[in-house]
Amino acid sequence: MKNILNKIDEAQAKIDGMRPFSSTMSHQVKEYFRIGFTYASNALEGNSLTISETRVVIEDGLTVAGKPLKDHYEATGHSDAFDHMYALAKGDGITEKDVRKLHSLFYHRVNEKDAGIYRTEPAIITGSQYPLPAPEALPERMRKFINNLPGLKKNNHPVVYAARLHKEFVFIHPFIDGNGRVARLLTNVALMQAGYVVAIIPPLKRSEYISTLEKSHADDSDLIELFALCVYETQKDLVRMTKM
Repeated sequence: MKNILNKIDEAQAKIDGMRPFSSTMSHQVKEYFRIGFTYASNALEGNSLTISETRVVIEDGLTVAGKPLKDHYEATGHSDAFDHMYALAKGDGITEKDVRKLHSLFYHRVNEKDAGIYRTEPAIITGSQYPLPAPEALPERMRKFINNLPGLKKNNHPVVYAARLHKEFVFIHPFIDGNGRVARLLTNVALMQAGYVVAIIPPLKRSEYISTLEKSHADDSDLIELFALCVYETQKDLVRMTKM
């Protein structure tokens, strides 16, 4: 673990030395990660759009023949939430209002009634042996989650903080749907507020991602390493882009 965090710190120092990026480069980086992150985060949850189809839906506003309307709504909604993630990256913390807003932006086309609203029904994570909080416990659990973030941030490396934030949010699962997407958006808010680029979990790592989340109830070291490796990969992507 220490080795990958050292590599991340070295790569971050190199990236910081390249800053400030031109407005053109900053825009290109944002749009590159908008498509890649939207595609990957949705694909992890079963969305059928390919990365090329995701680009067409977001950039051209077109629909893809034979693909569910819900998949299109998830792509455009995630793109909207991505913009808000970028806006939050300029701040220095995360509030409950921020969490609800990210979910609302992502989910309102899918189900406007439940967008940004904590679930009122019991929920389970398929394949998990750990129960989720009851609906009536969610307001207090979310307040506690938000209140604990400053301490979590202070006491951990930024990448470790982001991974543990992700874990704690998923364990609460406050919304009826879209919790994984919101968790990954929040993870990237935390990373970007610390000066990092967007971390993307590739769909090929879905099984590893799910299993490390389950294991992290007892030991989160594998989950942290997974996020660290994803951060390092996007750091390398950014360095390559700046040299083109």
